[in-house]
Amino acid sequence: MNDLISREERAGLLAAATPAELLPLAERLLQSGELGEPTVLHRPEVGMVMLTVREPVAEERFHLGEVLVTSCTVEVAGAAGWCMRGGDDRVAALAAALLDAAAEAGLPSAGDVHALCAAVAERRAREDAAEWAEVSMTRVAFEELT
Repeated sequence: MNDLISREERAGLLAAATPAELLPLAERLLQSGELGEPTVLHRPEVGMVMLTVREPVAEERFHLGEVLVTSCTVEVAGAAGWCMRGGDDRVAALAAALLDAAAEAGLPSAGDVHALCAAVAERRAREDAAEWAEVSMTRVAFEELT
């Protein structure tokens, strides 16, 4: 089941999921006992990370500024789960780390985690398309004069 999406993609999608998308699944897995006794390796902590971006024309990297994030690491069934989310929601970071660990461990619920990630990817694609539709009307087309 882990071959559906890469770990990096899963981490990004779990980080982009809303608390309303994450918490019900994490709570259900905890209550079902499927996660066993998860171990919190690094409790959810709020901190700052440097946001590095690449300028699109010269392709040079530069530091845009610092961003508030919450990170967490857990272990479930011998597999580590990790999450870093923007903002200061410790509960959502813990839930995302638990879901990442469940998927990494290959538990039966890994399919539910992948389904959640697919739903988040679809939601993000719709949001991106709506944003592009809104700004595309302002696009300027330049012609080269020779």
